[in-house]
Amino acid sequence: MPSTKQTPRLKKPDPKTTTHHITVDDLVVEVLRKNIKNLNLSVRPPDGKVRVSVPRRISDATVRQVILERMQWIRSQQAWFASHAERATLHYISGEKHDYLGHTYQLQVLDGTRRPIVSLHGERLELHIPGGSSEALRAQALEAWYRAQIKLLIPPLIARWEPVMGVQVAEWGVKRMRTKWGTCSIRARRIWLNLELIKLPPEYLEYVVVHEMNHLLERLHTPRFKALLDQFMPGWRELRRGLEQAVKQNGRLRMG
Repeated sequence: MPSTKQTPRLKKPDPKTTTHHITVDDLVVEVLRKNIKNLNLSVRPPDGKVRVSVPRRISDATVRQVILERMQWIRSQQAWFASHAERATLHYISGEKHDYLGHTYQLQVLDGTRRPIVSLHGERLELHIPGGSSEALRAQALEAWYRAQIKLLIPPLIARWEPVMGVQVAEWGVKRMRTKWGTCSIRARRIWLNLELIKLPPEYLEYVVVHEMNHLLERLHTPRFKALLDQFMPGWRELRRGLEQAVKQNGRLRMG
């Protein structure tokens, strides 16, 4: 009996979508016009190409203005991707590149202290540590510093957004998570945040905080959930895309 299995159909490009390129300063931007409601800007790994999807009614002049307004963010994203393009496995030795709040620093390991001390000096991230310390101890010392820094940043963000959103966070914490940037326990009103966020530009940490707090208003990622984010943080989609692009370099993470 002949097989009834059908050959999968290839998805055809949307005939209503048009593509062209514009140049803003020295930046080449791919512009896609399609039947959408909002302008979407993205910087795409691994080479930092810039793409803007726009409704048909938006002119190139408007796109240029948006690019100029977001140029600093675009450049920082491109620099971040470039610095991670060929990042080797870390051994926590002098000369390695390590990230902190969206910037890349050169690690300098200095022996001679009784207890680990981490400090920033210009473009250097200095790790003072007892002589003969193992790779594991150096990694542990740097992680402890990262954890202390992110714990300084979270409380002001929660305090800022609680009155805006009309919610209260009873408890928060930081931990390593392999698959999520953050989670929220609605019953306990507790949010968890991924330690890796301390390595990204600070606006991403703020977005994840707001995203998880938003679950206290709407449990699931429903249209109402997104509408609330539109109300509180209109640029959240751009930040979400930035996180999605970042993890293409480092693994598979998603929002909780």
